[in-house]
Amino acid sequence: MAVAAQPSLRLHHYYASFRMNQSPFRNPQLHPPRRSSRARIRASSAVALEPESTTEVRDTSYVDLFACPICYEPLVRKGPSGFNLQAIYRSAFKCRACNKSYSSKNMYLDLTVTSGTKEYNEFQPAGTELFRSPLVSFVYERGWRQNFNRSGFPGPDEEFTMAQEYFKPAKGGVLVDVSCGSGLFSRKFAKSGAYSRVVALDFSENMLRQCYDFIKNDETILSSDIALVRADVSRLPFSSGSVDTVHAGAALHCWPSPSNAVAEINRIMRSGGIFVGSTFLRVTSSTPTFLRPFRQRNTRNYNYLTEEEIEDLCISCGLINYTKKVEQSFIMFSAQKP
Repeated sequence: MAVAAQPSLRLHHYYASFRMNQSPFRNPQLHPPRRSSRARIRASSAVALEPESTTEVRDTSYVDLFACPICYEPLVRKGPSGFNLQAIYRSAFKCRACNKSYSSKNMYLDLTVTSGTKEYNEFQPAGTELFRSPLVSFVYERGWRQNFNRSGFPGPDEEFTMAQEYFKPAKGGVLVDVSCGSGLFSRKFAKSGAYSRVVALDFSENMLRQCYDFIKNDETILSSDIALVRADVSRLPFSSGSVDTVHAGAALHCWPSPSNAVAEINRIMRSGGIFVGSTFLRVTSSTPTFLRPFRQRNTRNYNYLTEEEIEDLCISCGLINYTKKVEQSFIMFSAQKP
């Protein structure tokens, strides 16, 4: 009985092998398994699609810099090629893992977790909501930001030069300007030509609209590789290790959870990536007297930290090589991903 059953079992094995598209006579070393004609998507900081077969190449579907803020899987993009504003906002993005779609709002790409919701709206701290105001967004570069010099901020031009010094090792890479506001520094970074791509990212829709209004009047920036993205700094829409540099100008004190934000910044940076931020320090002996009541009164809405707390925060989130420059209540700090 055992001998008679062997041919039947052998034929069954051959039949199953052919159904799997693998001949039982195939030597795997000489004849590797056939590859699918579908393209294999590779997550990287550049637009990349590696076709595994020349029989099918889809020019309108490929991975871009962006990832799903829910599962962090790279988004599949359908639309014209390029990273400029016009190309991105004529494109559609979708996560193949969780099937969520993301679309542009004419001026910016909405990559928040709540993108597309109609009824649901998350409560945000008063400090966050303030900068979503159309009025505050409008006056930010038209008088508001200029008052920062009273606290020791050297001014946008000098702050940009200081940041550029920190970013020298990452020249030519991808830069994300988180909490960019009206794009004061994003535009400077894009215009410098020192980076392959610049992402101006903010949670405020009106700040991004203001950023677009400034960009559309400058052809050199409009045609550069820059994107405007709405996103939560505690849920950044990028694949892990896909970004070279992160900038956060006058921003840390506005974040609801600085620890979550810095941990996210560490996650998205590649090894050797550089994070540069500036913020207002908590009341110190060098803080101007007229600012002390204001700073103390608003500590419930903003996270003003000390020099020691900022350093400890960066180190606890896994960053190294921490450095700082302090002037009155102004601090610019830099840290690096190992």
